[in-house]
Amino acid sequence: MKINIKENNKNVQEFNLLYDSVGWGAYDEKISQIALDNTFYSVSVYDEDKIIGYGRLIGDTICYIYIQDIMVKPEYQSQKIGTLIMNKLLEKIKKLKKDNKSLRVYLGASKGKEKFYEKFGFIRRIDANLGDGMILK
Repeated sequence: MKINIKENNKNVQEFNLLYDSVGWGAYDEKISQIALDNTFYSVSVYDEDKIIGYGRLIGDTICYIYIQDIMVKPEYQSQKIGTLIMNKLLEKIKKLKKDNKSLRVYLGASKGKEKFYEKFGFIRRIDANLGDGMILK
């Protein structure tokens, strides 16, 4: 395996391919393009030239930043690709925090993936005395 990393790649086909591969279902390409255009920072991971992982940051970068869409193709999971993506995103967040130490960093873990994010220092909102995270149906 030869790992390559690209920053701020906005390839809709690769984005949708990964969405499908992790079972989330791809969006219409126009919708995915808007999502990518509104992404502050992203990391794409390749095995040679084949996309195998992705993660992005969204938000205003002053008050809030969200870690979003951490995706690793199933056949590459448990090989530290997700860790590589998280470390790159957290490096970018660390730079943002130099200008604003009170920047809040959020993420929504997929069910059953909470332990992965806890390794990076994330805690559940309820454990931070902030209440449950919520989503509009």
